[in-house]
Order: sequence, then C-alpha cells, then structure tokens
Amino acid sequence: VQPELESAKGLASCFAHVQSLPDRGEAAADLIVTGGDTIMDCLETGRDRTKLQWDLWRKAKADHCSLELRSVIGNHDVWGWTRSKAGTKGDEPLYGKAWACEEFGRATPWESFDKGGWHIVLLDSTYPHQESYIGRLDDAQWDWLEKDLAAVPAATPVLVISHIPILSIYPLAVGRPAAEGNALPTFTVNGNLVHVDHARFQKLFAKHPQVKACLSGHLHIVEDIEYGGMRYLCSGAVAAGWWRGLHQRTDYGYSLVDLFDDGTVACRYVPYGWKTQA
Repeated sequence: VQPELESAKGLASCFAHVQSLPDRGEAAADLIVTGGDTIMDCLETGRDRTKLQWDLWRKAKADHCSLELRSVIGNHDVWGWTRSKAGTKGDEPLYGKAWACEEFGRATPWESFDKGGWHIVLLDSTYPHQESYIGRLDDAQWDWLEKDLAAVPAATPVLVISHIPILSIYPLAVGRPAAEGNALPTFTVNGNLVHVDHARFQKLFAKHPQVKACLSGHLHIVEDIEYGGMRYLCSGAVAAGWWRGLHQRTDYGYSLVDLFDDGTVACRYVPYGWKTQA
C-alpha cells in the first residue's frame, strides 16, 4: 500500500472480496495471511514516508478487515537498510524489522501457530546484504525453526510461509545465460529472488515429512511446483504490477488456499476485480 494510485482503496476492495466469498458449506475464509511487502517500500525511504505508508495499512485493516490476520515481513517492510537513501544511521528505535514487528504485534520477525489442525510457520526471508538484502534465514531463526518443527507431532501437517520463495523457477524464466562463446551456458540466479539456503531447507524437510507445502509472495506471479514430495506455491500479488497493471500476465489478486485434514493442499488464484487507477 502507498499513497499513490488509489492503492488504499484497492486494498480495501481486496479485503471486501475475501470476506464476501461464496459460502462453500463452511466459513468462506478462516484466516488472512499477508505474504510480505505490506507497504510499498521503506527499505530506502525516510521516517515520514514510512509512517505514512504504515498509517494507510493500519487504517485499511481496521476499517475493512474483520477476519483473523497474520503477516509475514517482506523486504519492502524493512526500514532503512539502504541508509544512503533512507537517511538512517542504524541506531533508530524502529530501524530494520523493529517497525514491522511493532505493526504486526509480535516480538520476533518470525512466528508459528496452530490453526484448523495444521501447524503454520511464518518465516522471515529478508537477510541483510550490503545496503540491501538476499533471501535466507539467519542462525537464530534456523535454530528456532529446527526446534519448532521437531516439536510438531508427526500426524500434524505443516504449512511454511515465507516472503521470498524457498524454491522457484521464476529466476530461470527471467534470467539470461551468463556464459558466452564456446563455454557451456550457465544461468545466474539472483539471491534476492529466491532463498540462497534452499539446500538446507531440503535437508530439513526430509527430516519432517509432515511439512506439506511452502507458500510465498515476493515475485508477484502465480507458481505451483512439486519437488521432492513438496508443493512450492507462489501466491501472486494484491498489487499485481505494483498498482501499475498486470505483472507477467498476473492480475490483481490473492491465493485462496484450502488445507485439508489429510495434509493435502488446494490453491487457486482469485482476481478481485481491481483496475489500474490514474
């Protein structure tokens, strides 16, 4: 959300659409999870602009959302890491992820909870790199995640939600061969598009087969991959192409995810009818 392009109205329209889904014999939706990048950007913006964006989010949520809502922190929600543009020093009380944690009402950038017979894990994908970020977990979060999954009963299915995808084909789809001439062509994958520690996730998930699917945002596309017995789902974007139109043919929308008692997952993308505003 941002002050421009009527995005606050777009967000309100999305909340209304989610809460007016046709009844399918039970509650149409039990939970909203925002998958990161709640606001347009505070990585490289000053305090006033950052506050304005969070104020818009808070009002839209208060006025238009009556469902339980949980949030993942995205790279756009991290305040001031690009110090040369944000004018930050790094010692501000709300610097980095502290502001987003305050807005989301929790002490750490990650959390887990139980809902409807499932264990749901919300990860923090954004790791500092120079004045920007890459996708990975820090050591403290890895320690927490390993302990968290070890405590989940074997019969309880698990959904992992991250902002940056743990696994994706999108970086290959938009990438270009790095080698030229007679060398074997190789593709480079930017570490800010997908988790650079994905191999560690594969080892961890092999120990915990109750982890059934990983859901992500970040890329503003819809993607469904099955690899190693796992589903990797990218959920599109409420803002589509950052409120300027479709992105890679992906409309303004959200993913509707059904979690079943047997550990299976159904996911479909739902456009909510928003049109680009001048």
